[in-house]
Amino acid sequence: MKKLLSLMLAAAMMLSLAACGSTADTGDADTSAPTDATNDTADTGDAADAAAPAGDMAVAMITDYGDITDQSFNQTTYEACKAYAEANGIDFIYKRPTSDSDADRVAMIEQAIDEGYNTIVMPGYAFANAVKETAPEYPDITFIALDVGAGDLGDDFTVPANLYCATYQEELCGYMAGVAAVKLGYKSIGFLGGMAVPAVQRYGYGFVQGVDAAAAELGLSDVTLNYAYGNQFSGDADITAVMDTWYQGGTEIVFACGGGIYTSAAEAAQKVDGKVIGVDVDQKGIIDGAYGDGMTVTSAMKGLAPTVQVLLAAVQNGLFSEYGGKIDTLGLVSEDPEANYVQLGTTQWADGFTEDDYKALVADMYNGVITVSNATDGAAADFATVITVNDQGNLK
Repeated sequence: MKKLLSLMLAAAMMLSLAACGSTADTGDADTSAPTDATNDTADTGDAADAAAPAGDMAVAMITDYGDITDQSFNQTTYEACKAYAEANGIDFIYKRPTSDSDADRVAMIEQAIDEGYNTIVMPGYAFANAVKETAPEYPDITFIALDVGAGDLGDDFTVPANLYCATYQEELCGYMAGVAAVKLGYKSIGFLGGMAVPAVQRYGYGFVQGVDAAAAELGLSDVTLNYAYGNQFSGDADITAVMDTWYQGGTEIVFACGGGIYTSAAEAAQKVDGKVIGVDVDQKGIIDGAYGDGMTVTSAMKGLAPTVQVLLAAVQNGLFSEYGGKIDTLGLVSEDPEANYVQLGTTQWADGFTEDDYKALVADMYNGVITVSNATDGAAADFATVITVNDQGNLK
C-alpha cells in the first residue's frame, strides 16, 4: 500500500498543482511518537471490490458547512475533483448542504446518488455521521472521506468495502513550521487554532514541539509562544482584537490554524507588519494577496488534492479495492519533501533555514532520527522544555 500510494502520489501531484498550486484528522491517531511516519493503515473492513465501473464513473463532491470559496478544505477538494474530472472526461458536480447538520449532509449525498453520481467525495470530520449512515446503505457507491478518522466514526463502526477514509499526520508539518519559525529568527510566536478538535490539536502540539526543538538546538531560552483557540473556524472582530494585543504586545508571527480564522491573525498582523503561517494548503497567495506581499512566512500543508487525485485514479482504473475498507493516516512516504502528504508550502528561506535545511529536516523525520508525538491529550505546555508557553485556552 505504501509503495502504491507513493507512486500514485507522484503522478497525481502534477494534476493537483495545475488545479490549485501547492497543497493541507480529526480521527484519533496512535499516541506513540511516530518513527516511520507514513501510511499507518487500519484495516477495519473487508476490502472487497466495490465502486462504480470506471467507464460509468461520475463524481460528486459534497461541501461540509463551508463552500467552495473557503480557501481551505472545500475549495481545495473541489478544485482537485474538478481538475481530475475535466482531465479525464468524467461527469462532476458539487453540492452544498443548506445547513450545518448531519441531516442536510445526508440529503445532499442521497440527492447526488439519485442523480446518478456514483463516487462521492467528502472533506472534513463533520461528515462522520453522514458517512456512517450512507456508506452501508449504498454498497454500490464509492465513498471517499477526507479527514474522517476512527475517532470520528466510533468503535462500533466497521468501515465497509465501498468507503475509504484518509487522515493526516498534522503534527509532522506543524513541527516543520515550528522549526522554520525559530530558525528564521522569530522568538515571540503565537498559535491561533480554530476549534480544539484532534486535527487542530495535532497541528498545534506539533508546532510547539518544533518551536521547542529549534530553540533547544540554537541554545535559546527566551522564546515565548502564545497559544489559543478561537473556538470557531472563522475570524471575527473579537478574535482580531485578541490578535491585536498579541502583535502589538510583541508577537512577531502567528500560526493561524483552522479554516478562515487566519483572517483575524492577518488583519492584526497587517497593522504592525507582522507575519503569519498558513495551514492545510499553501496560503501565501491567499493571505499575501489580501493583506500584503511577504506576510506569509510558510504554510503547514496536508495533501488533500493529491489524495483526491490518487483515489479518483484508483476508482477510474478499477483499483479501489486496494483502498476500500480502510482508514489511512497519511504522512511521510519519502525523504523528498515534495513527495509527501504533509509538507511546508512556499517558504521565505534565509540563512538560518534554507531549502537544504528543510530537506535535511524531512529526511531526519522520515528516517526516525526525529520523532514527533501525535498525542492530543494534555496541554500545549506539556510539549515544551526550553520555551515558555502562555496557554490562553478558548478565546470565545
